[in-house]
Amino acid sequence: MVLPKIEAEAISQNYGHFVISPLESGYGITLGNALRRVLLSSLPGAAVTSIRLSGIHHEFSAIPHVREDTTQLILNVKQLRLKSHSEDPVRLHVEITNEGPVTAGDLIAPPEVEVVNPDQYLLTADSNDVDLDFELVVSTGRGYSPAEERTRLPLGEIPVDAIYSPVKKAAYRVERTRIGQQTDYDKLNLEIWTDGTISPEESLRRAASILVQHLSLLAGAETVEVEPAEEEEEGIPARVYDAPIEELELTVRAYNCLKRAGITKVGEILRRMEKGEDEMLAIRNFGKKSLDELVDKLRDKNYLDVPGVDLSAFWESTTLSNGADVDDEEADELVDEADEA
Repeated sequence: MVLPKIEAEAISQNYGHFVISPLESGYGITLGNALRRVLLSSLPGAAVTSIRLSGIHHEFSAIPHVREDTTQLILNVKQLRLKSHSEDPVRLHVEITNEGPVTAGDLIAPPEVEVVNPDQYLLTADSNDVDLDFELVVSTGRGYSPAEERTRLPLGEIPVDAIYSPVKKAAYRVERTRIGQQTDYDKLNLEIWTDGTISPEESLRRAASILVQHLSLLAGAETVEVEPAEEEEEGIPARVYDAPIEELELTVRAYNCLKRAGITKVGEILRRMEKGEDEMLAIRNFGKKSLDELVDKLRDKNYLDVPGVDLSAFWESTTLSNGADVDDEEADELVDEADEA
């Protein structure tokens, strides 16, 4: 069997034309079709999965002092091209307080996220009276994920259709080629268009690697032993973890501090509290008074005693009462002692 060679006929950041030849008769269609399908459906990527706009609760709302409505903004957001090196969802945000256009380059992103097209237009504020806090949630995945898959988002978080695939288009054609007197060999022409978050060469390499991994299993080249799943640690009940912080009815100051820190769910607060008081006070402008208020609100909702939460480190590190150390009789005695003093 004659082994093929791969040549790059044309290459750029977003486009690549590769020629693979010579191939045995029929192998051109076999390889071309397999590579094209994997390129379009199986390469991982990053996309915006939901957005949050202060004061906006659904996608058909007008945005005060902004030229675009929410639907138009979502269409612009879908054009964002992102790289994410985090397996967990990551939040980007921008506070809009001045008149003028806002582009992707204005978004404040954590180090693990890169905006590939910073010139992408998002919206235009048409008044200096605008006061809009705009957040985007970026997740990683494969293929396409419709917004309908994310119906249990916190109040005010609007789901967005996510196209994770970094390959926008892939096409192939097969031509006849010859070696010596034999003319029945195939020449595979493969064209790849990407969104700029991955090079055409890298996308081809990854697609081929995915195919090799699957085919090697069929060939018996690798035996995969499935390890028994470890017993999953008891977690916070979904009804508690996913509860939006709006349910706590916090003061504006405490609410805004949590929101700007990217905390939108009660479960995220509880996980931070498990690490101790300092973890909460590290939130910008979130002081002892705000923490005291937050603990009271969580206690009122019975969120401090839910399964899957261990707040022992928090109570050891704080001067706040956990509400469980003093019963009613002891409390009366303390009051009497205070009166006598």
